[in-house]
Amino acid sequence: MEEQKDLLGMLDLMTQPGFCVKENTVTAVNTAAKGLFLAPGMGVQPLLLTGREEYAAFSGGCLYLTLKLSGQSRGAVVTRVENTDVFLLDQDHEQKELRSLALAAMELRKPIHSVMTTADTMAAMEQSPEMAEQMARLNRGLYRLLRIIGNMSDAGRSNMSRQETRNIGSLLAEIFSKAAGLAEAAGFTLRYEGLAETVYCLADADQLERAVLNILSNSIKFTPVGGTIDASLTRQGRMLRLSIRDTGSGIADGILGNVFTRYLRQPAIEDDRFGLGLGMVLVRSAATAHGGTVLIDQPEGTGTRVTMTLAIRQNTENLLRSPVLRVDYAGERDHGLLELSDRLPVHLYKEI
Repeated sequence: MEEQKDLLGMLDLMTQPGFCVKENTVTAVNTAAKGLFLAPGMGVQPLLLTGREEYAAFSGGCLYLTLKLSGQSRGAVVTRVENTDVFLLDQDHEQKELRSLALAAMELRKPIHSVMTTADTMAAMEQSPEMAEQMARLNRGLYRLLRIIGNMSDAGRSNMSRQETRNIGSLLAEIFSKAAGLAEAAGFTLRYEGLAETVYCLADADQLERAVLNILSNSIKFTPVGGTIDASLTRQGRMLRLSIRDTGSGIADGILGNVFTRYLRQPAIEDDRFGLGLGMVLVRSAATAHGGTVLIDQPEGTGTRVTMTLAIRQNTENLLRSPVLRVDYAGERDHGLLELSDRLPVHLYKEI
């Protein structure tokens, strides 16, 4: 009881809506969440839009899922304190903030593309080895800027998913095959184990690729050179589980609960590996769009594991449809070189 009072006291200090759950029953609701018709005694499972099985198996870490509250879909981060689960809902003003970032990104896209076009022209000219090295450094810096601008532009697009029926095993195998070569160039071993069976389901290839590359980017940032990243795709009933685990330093407990939240990166000033958190916003959006969740934990206390689940949703009519016409967010540049640019070696940007 004392523990419950402490948790509720902590939640009531927050402007973010939140509530506590014990044994699948809501036990406490903070002031910010009371307008959502939540009350102690309610069962939590009927509220879940995604993540019923994932939450049932939840034992620790940080889980992102979605609920239906007051007739609307709301994302929530779940963490466990002792034997009580704390649900913190996405804040109402988040979309407004993300839209403001998207507007800023629109203003930045034109000048960055102009500079990159000029850099491409210069790179095609005959150069000394010293100048070629400097151009490579310039290119890598521009790719980093383009990645930040792309994240700012797309993190707030809840309707960006455009899905068609795909062979999910082949799609992810291709993504990891391309990423493995880049990881090796950066000094890491990336291993991927796919499905033994063929599974067709609705998927947005670009959105999934971007989510995977963002997870891999974080793994590379927080894993010492020479480390290993293991990925696997498995099936459990009507759900697919994509797990990516590294041999890095792991995530401190004080940061783990904020990994899906923009801006709440306290070590950002001292440690350039931490950013605004927009990459994980894209990851959680991809999972939600595919009927799944994201779990971040540290199995056996070592490294970090990110598990994204995807619902197997099928529409056989889409098998014969032509691909959806879309604009490449990277401007037809290599997605791997873009998304992993924070840690890839300079020489990869000499001839692009």
